[in-house]
Amino acid sequence: MIERDGLLLPEYSSTESYYNTWESRIGYWILLGGTRHFGYYEPGTLWPFPLTPALRRMEDYLYESLNLPPGAKILDAGCGVGHVALHLAHKGLHVQAIDITPNHAIWAQQEIERQGMQDTVHAQWGDYHSLDFSDQAFDGVYTMETLVHSSDPAKAVAEIYRVLKPGGHVVFHEYDHIDVSKPPPGCPPDLVEAVIRVNTRSGMPGNQAFDRGVLHRIMEEQGFVDITERNLTENMRPLMRLFYLIGYLPYLLICLLGLQQWFVNTEGGVQGYRALKRGYWRYMVFTARKPAARREGMEGEGPLQRRGGG
Repeated sequence: MIERDGLLLPEYSSTESYYNTWESRIGYWILLGGTRHFGYYEPGTLWPFPLTPALRRMEDYLYESLNLPPGAKILDAGCGVGHVALHLAHKGLHVQAIDITPNHAIWAQQEIERQGMQDTVHAQWGDYHSLDFSDQAFDGVYTMETLVHSSDPAKAVAEIYRVLKPGGHVVFHEYDHIDVSKPPPGCPPDLVEAVIRVNTRSGMPGNQAFDRGVLHRIMEEQGFVDITERNLTENMRPLMRLFYLIGYLPYLLICLLGLQQWFVNTEGGVQGYRALKRGYWRYMVFTARKPAARREGMEGEGPLQRRGGG
């Protein structure tokens, strides 16, 4: 353990190492203003600018998917620098945010305090494989492209299930892909190798494990019901295409010089878009709920009614 800003925190993880590279720090701040997720566009959009409204639209999509009323208590399981948590708090939800990267948790809490939102959102270091919260503590839990960093997705989903109240809602914004151990005919070998390389160097063992159907199966095995899957690949394609266009020429030089290990985001942007165009990689939203507790032989609606009384 190490002490940082008065907090006792764990040593660096592979995820933290990735986010602390100069390429990640510069790239996320310059392109996305520090946000760590994709934006939402209407299918067929060619011009991706401005980027900030698209990022907020993806957060609005998450909010609608949670389908919880104002005052509901939710867990952000991987908050980054706090942009998503703050956006949902401004909509009336009470957010407890955690992140495995200590700097993210510190920066998120600083932004929360800067905005004067301490009464409705709080950020701290935390690991979704071992959540420091009591059973049935939250009305909703979400991840925004963070379960891909899990070293044991089944354990993380089990912990999320544990801390949800009966009837509580879960939303996962995550990626899935073809089984890279059995690539389809015509799949370029260099693309498979690049995907594995990017997953390793960016601390994304969960993404490596998320063949199509894997996360759905994990959710079922942990007890979630009413599981839905929505494919938003076409909605985030404009931003992925932008990353490809920005990174393509630099990536050619990077490959020529053998410097891929130092430019994981550039490689991920170029090779990720190649995989998307071939239909090998998808951006998915999974929603589900924890079964409501039985009371006097009846199924309850859970701790809070949904928006609109549904």
